[in-house]
Amino acid sequence: MRDHSEDPREQGSAQRPGDDERPEAPGQPGPATPAVWTGRATNRVQWLLAAAGAACVALGVDLAVDSAWTSGLAPLVMAVVGCVAAGLLMLYGTIAFVHVAVRVDKDTLEIRCGHIGVPRTRIPLTHVVGADFDPRVTPRQWGGWGYRWRPEKGTGVVVRRGEGFVVRLGDGRMYTVTVDDAEAAVRVIRDRLRMLGGRSAAA
Repeated sequence: MRDHSEDPREQGSAQRPGDDERPEAPGQPGPATPAVWTGRATNRVQWLLAAAGAACVALGVDLAVDSAWTSGLAPLVMAVVGCVAAGLLMLYGTIAFVHVAVRVDKDTLEIRCGHIGVPRTRIPLTHVVGADFDPRVTPRQWGGWGYRWRPEKGTGVVVRRGEGFVVRLGDGRMYTVTVDDAEAAVRVIRDRLRMLGGRSAAA
């Protein structure tokens, strides 16, 4: 007669319904939220302005080195200094803001400009109260390219026209940043804020 009793080892290894449906711990990122999100935006047109700035610097150097200026030394110095200063300003303004890089981790939103990463802004997510998607950010709204400030709009990092995101801080300040896939950035920031809220409630 066959023994129908189950092997205790089989009983121990049998999987009960719902065993692998473990609830996530409070404050832990869900499967759709990356541990670190990065994004960037680039404006290659600004390289043309950088070339113009380099040309101004070259003109200033050429005037200083090989010039048959006959109107006196003072006008020559003013011309040289003016060309070099204007060129360097254009070079910095374009190279520093030819692209923007955004990084969101579990605690911080970081915004870095240009190839040297300056200016750089680090915003603790504990200071952020909301994030919104802006489908059309334009330099006209901000009075030009680069790192801008408007009393009614706050701070903007605008390297090209197009999509971006807006974060609102608890002290009333706002930051607008142009970045590719800005909707994903907003989603990640909102998820982080929910997780921070969950950790605060658990504490």
